[in-house]
Amino acid sequence: MITRYTRKEMGSIWSAESRFNCMLDVEIAVAQAQAQLGLIPKKAYLDIKNKSRFKPSEIEEIEKTTKHDVIAFVTNVASYVGDNGRYVHFGMTSSDVLDTALSLQLRNALQVLLKTWDALLESTLKLSLKHQKSLMAGRTHGMHAEPTTFGYKILGHFFEFKRCKKRLQQALDQIQICKLSGAVGTYSSQDEKVEERVSQLLKLQRETIATQVIPRDRHAQVILALSQLGGSLERLAVDLRHLQRTEVGEVVEGFTPGQKGSSAMPHKKNPISAENISGQARLLRSYAVVALENVALWHERDISHSSAERVMFPDAFILADYATQRMTDLLKNIYVDKERLKQNMEMSHGTLYSSHVLLALVDKGLSREEAYKIVQRISHALRPGQSLMTALLKDVEAKSYLNASDLKLIFSGKKHIQAIENRFQKLKKEMRY
Repeated sequence: MITRYTRKEMGSIWSAESRFNCMLDVEIAVAQAQAQLGLIPKKAYLDIKNKSRFKPSEIEEIEKTTKHDVIAFVTNVASYVGDNGRYVHFGMTSSDVLDTALSLQLRNALQVLLKTWDALLESTLKLSLKHQKSLMAGRTHGMHAEPTTFGYKILGHFFEFKRCKKRLQQALDQIQICKLSGAVGTYSSQDEKVEERVSQLLKLQRETIATQVIPRDRHAQVILALSQLGGSLERLAVDLRHLQRTEVGEVVEGFTPGQKGSSAMPHKKNPISAENISGQARLLRSYAVVALENVALWHERDISHSSAERVMFPDAFILADYATQRMTDLLKNIYVDKERLKQNMEMSHGTLYSSHVLLALVDKGLSREEAYKIVQRISHALRPGQSLMTALLKDVEAKSYLNASDLKLIFSGKKHIQAIENRFQKLKKEMRY
């Protein structure tokens, strides 16, 4: 992933050095288990533990000849161990170290992402609570529907983000896997007790049945969780983009001193963070297809997944981490224009309350169809500047059922705010994350 979108902690996990360190952790743990089981000399394990190291530049040079990255890695490590270097990678196949090391990388990456995600949950909930009573037009099909509040809108995203966190945690549970069962997963060259002990040392679970690789349905679950994370971020990003349009103007992204919105138009303040997140969500979705195609490998394995994963995992995690932090910053610094919320509601001249007028008429004894026809007739006949409430008070048929007191309560928005406050209160215990 390009530097522009790479945050330090997540980026370091996917560096070549970090990958080799995870591989070395696996090799050392295997040697420890083998020594404990009497499969290799204890001195060999101690030499591997104390002398093992590598240099990425040397590995790269060796690979030019071997055309095999694991052999190049093992050769480089063994060269520093000395005579007992022959016990490095003893009884293992390449995928044993690669897949188990990848599990370590994925665990580290998911733990970092979960920490970043918690910061997003915090900023989302704070914004929701701050605007719990900020009445605004709810929209369906992009049109005014019924009143809601900005806080209630954001609360819906908070709970969606909580579901995203749960999916990330489930993915973490599924991917902490150790695989040391050899060339086609039969343990013919490695006692399965080695895998059992290494799993304990590395705090991983053993794969139930592996082929030569850990089955890629596990890895697909990780990428699908990241893709859904992107989709949830984009749902909020798209909403905020629409609310920032000049014709709407209900929210504005934070604008820092010295920031420029356009090289040609000095007045511009654009929804660049929300747009950026939408673009990154597209990339995250695209990796879902790759991850699912990686599941169907030939027989016990091929390496069609390998080249894709070298790009997919670093890119997907770095993007997800960056997009999450960008949304967190967006929500922390967003400006909500309460006056504009009110002005925009008034643009529909009270028709946002039409459903409650309908219910009031039904409550007075009319059938739903009769009530609907009355409210629709009056709403569609409104003259410029005329409100639905005023028109109802002037309509002979409507005012025979509803008086000014009835309508004043309906059009005050108090029922909506009260209902929303009740929901906030009922959901209070579930707002923990």
